[in-house]
Amino acid sequence: MFGGGGMNPRKMKQMMKQMGIDVEELDAERVVVETADGDLVFESPQVTRMDAQGQQTYQIVGDPDEVADAGAGGASAVEAADPDETADSGGIPDDDVALVAERAGVPESLARETLEAHDGDLAAAIAELE
Repeated sequence: MFGGGGMNPRKMKQMMKQMGIDVEELDAERVVVETADGDLVFESPQVTRMDAQGQQTYQIVGDPDEVADAGAGGASAVEAADPDETADSGGIPDDDVALVAERAGVPESLARETLEAHDGDLAAAIAELE
């Protein structure tokens, strides 16, 4: 992060706290970075949030899988990658439906409807349901 070299991690954390920098490890299961050329999908990444002077910075550590953009077909590249995980109705993977239902605390039928309304966008669906 700051090039602490051989500095004791405890000492580094103490110094950061004195400077008003708060660091928190997040329990992330999956991170998707959407780009114009396709998506970067991090499964089980190490995610750290650093809050310094009112600005939040996120650090993602892991090996991403590159997924090419699916184009205008309506289904995302992640959905198209594994047809066995895709449900018959709507083309939304069952895993995505279960994740949204769990995170938002709603039935899977409502999670599926909301995902379909947001074209499979997990974050938008969860935000609407919360």
